[in-house]
Amino acid sequence: MCRHFAWLGQDRSFDELIFQPSYGLPRQAARPRWQQIDLVNRDGFGVGWFPAEGHAVSYRRTGPIEADPDFPTLASEMSGGCVLGAVRGASPGMPIEEAATAPFTNGAYLLSLNGHLSVEKTLHLLEPGYEPESTCDAAFLATLLWQRLDQGRPLELAVGELLRDITAVDSHACLNLLATDGVRVVATTWGETLCYRVSPDGVLIASEPHDDEDDWIRVEDRRMVIADAFGVDIQPLEPAPVLGLSALGDDILA
Repeated sequence: MCRHFAWLGQDRSFDELIFQPSYGLPRQAARPRWQQIDLVNRDGFGVGWFPAEGHAVSYRRTGPIEADPDFPTLASEMSGGCVLGAVRGASPGMPIEEAATAPFTNGAYLLSLNGHLSVEKTLHLLEPGYEPESTCDAAFLATLLWQRLDQGRPLELAVGELLRDITAVDSHACLNLLATDGVRVVATTWGETLCYRVSPDGVLIASEPHDDEDDWIRVEDRRMVIADAFGVDIQPLEPAPVLGLSALGDDILA
């Protein structure tokens, strides 16, 4: 399993987002408090952001954050108005490599998965010409999302459509997605935990609170959270009623 967060708002340093919180990603990697599956997330970590000009970029490494001697310096020097961070607990049988570590990017978007899915059951969803960068399930999921975004779907529609297609054939999937285009953040709860905090300078969406303050709002399961400059919107999610159905009906995202 994994822990992840996304910040959207005024520029904050990576150090402020990752190392300064009393229960930030390093502690969530070693001892998560809300995680429902497994107990550690020390198989890799990454951070992605959107520079003032150019495509989304990411910094990914295997192993725990504290094992990387370069990241504290980077974290103190870098900042962003849209930042996605993640720590990874690899599912059994999945490779431990940088290419299997979130956040994944196609240049315009960042994606992290807190969960798991069956690649075998969902392989038919992969279109010709697309190839995941790793054999892990999260990289496969990222490629399925890139397909839909390449077809011109809005981010929230593409995420909801993908979740519905997967759960139609894989009832055991755990799909807490966190995706962003630098302007919006779209997150889902499907089998794992999520919360958010709204502050005067932005919104922080995370697998679990980064501190013990009482202003965190917990998100119910099977919800989609959409955050942008206008605020936070929460919409219900439901599984596809018919096996293999791949289009979102008006009754799915109310």
